[in-house]
Amino acid sequence: MIRFFRHPRQPHPAIATELADHAAGRVSRREFLTRVTALGLSAGAARALIGLAPAPAGAQPAPPPGGTVRIQMEVRALPDTRTWDWSQMANICRGVLEYLVEYETDGAFRPMLLERWEVSDDGREYLLKVRPGVTWSNGDAFTAADVARNIARWCERDVPGNSMAGRMASLLDPATGRAAEGSIEVVDPATVALHLPRPDITLIAGMADYPAAIVHASYDPGDTRNAIGTGPYRIEEMEVGARAVLTRIPGRDWWGTAIHGGPYLERIEFLDHGPDPAAWVGAAEAGEIDMVYETVGDYVEIMDTIGWTRSEVDSAATVCIRPNQRAEIEGRRPYADARVRKALQLAVNNSILLELGYGDRGIRAENHHVAPLHPEYADIGQAPHDPARALDLMREAGMEDYEHDLISIDDDWRRNTADAAAAQLRDAGIRVKRSILPAPAFWGAWRAHPFSATDWNHRPLGVQVLALAYRSDTVWNETGFADPEFDATLDEALALDDATARQAKTRRLEEILQGQGVIIQPYWRRLFRHHVPGLEGAEMHVMFEIHPYKLAFSA
Repeated sequence: MIRFFRHPRQPHPAIATELADHAAGRVSRREFLTRVTALGLSAGAARALIGLAPAPAGAQPAPPPGGTVRIQMEVRALPDTRTWDWSQMANICRGVLEYLVEYETDGAFRPMLLERWEVSDDGREYLLKVRPGVTWSNGDAFTAADVARNIARWCERDVPGNSMAGRMASLLDPATGRAAEGSIEVVDPATVALHLPRPDITLIAGMADYPAAIVHASYDPGDTRNAIGTGPYRIEEMEVGARAVLTRIPGRDWWGTAIHGGPYLERIEFLDHGPDPAAWVGAAEAGEIDMVYETVGDYVEIMDTIGWTRSEVDSAATVCIRPNQRAEIEGRRPYADARVRKALQLAVNNSILLELGYGDRGIRAENHHVAPLHPEYADIGQAPHDPARALDLMREAGMEDYEHDLISIDDDWRRNTADAAAAQLRDAGIRVKRSILPAPAFWGAWRAHPFSATDWNHRPLGVQVLALAYRSDTVWNETGFADPEFDATLDEALALDDATARQAKTRRLEEILQGQGVIIQPYWRRLFRHHVPGLEGAEMHVMFEIHPYKLAFSA
């Protein structure tokens, strides 16, 4: 039964507090937009509250329809949607399989397949209203039953690689590993009510993340390429490591045209030019592509010289150099010892990693994976750098003669960052070698490597990242870290919709991660993308998203 303690159209009372915090300068514009839109306020209303005027209606003429865009991007295999672990998978499918919620680069959440949502005062009830008039590409109506079925599907914790179960953890019954009985209620064909055993402020953010693509009742996880979706495109060609092609579905009247505009292009080609950015530049100069997925390293300035348009955005995207506490090597678990982990951390200066690994195109981080862009960030100070103490700790642990093997992908910035870390470890007297793997070999075992460098995307909330990466039972926990105090404190932080109170809990979470040497997390990345002039809708998204319905060539 739905239990709301105010009229459902009345704004959540926490919104007034957030507005006062913004007016007093205690929260940024991004933080305000993230918080209040997650509570159900529309993005337009949220922007209006802080004086951001919408663009005048009709100020820009609609782009002409038709055309093909060619995008440089890695073309990965398409497994079960809820197991997707890289943005490229979602970008290939995003014109076919759509989302309940879309996260915008300025921090706001806006409804897509949902028309709106409401949150009860105690944060334990969510009312999801389905957008009217949406149809699947086979003509079926999109209803609340589809929403409920997808959420229940996300909650199946025993499905290997299903990271959505971690995002929906507040709905799960721990005993069954499924959605708790009565937690998902179809109220009527246009309404789903979620009844949470405990509040969870990350729920809407989780629905906007890339493994949360919405699938039809007929979906076959072994045949994602041919899935029925609510989008205007279909996947016409798919060759892993080479190309994927989307084409408009003939005669398809897309539900979003009247609301969002588009789609404009007839054809979208994703072309895989490998991991070397020099090859991307060569393809751009040869006129073989119109846009890159991402521009990295010194290639940012090189791409500027060919006359393409640069787009950039600050983000909470990062790289984590992490020892795996569960890894067993020759009968021992070297990284289960906190002294070993802390020694690795103390030996490395994050400022040097930012300079040598990422060309100073970002800001220094503090080894705890919560960014200044996150609403609940607490400043606990820079991570200490003490190479002499690092070697002492290695000796205390009996590991001074052990040779660590730092593994990375063979690319530009991740390889360079790991190289710089290895050099500093050697300078501190710690033995280390480097293993550089091709992409398929690295990503095939990314969670199992004993000591490696993994990139992580921006997420809207810091506690959302911590729940995905460091909770003891989550699928994406690649560090092997398990700490009862951390898990309990995280549960408390997830239940708080007041960011000031949540910040106090987050401070403790940051202290635990930094203090136990769980990760070397050196910097927050500024993200870059280049595209040909006149290509609209191609701006770099803070979470690397490419939205096919927005892409168009200007007249």
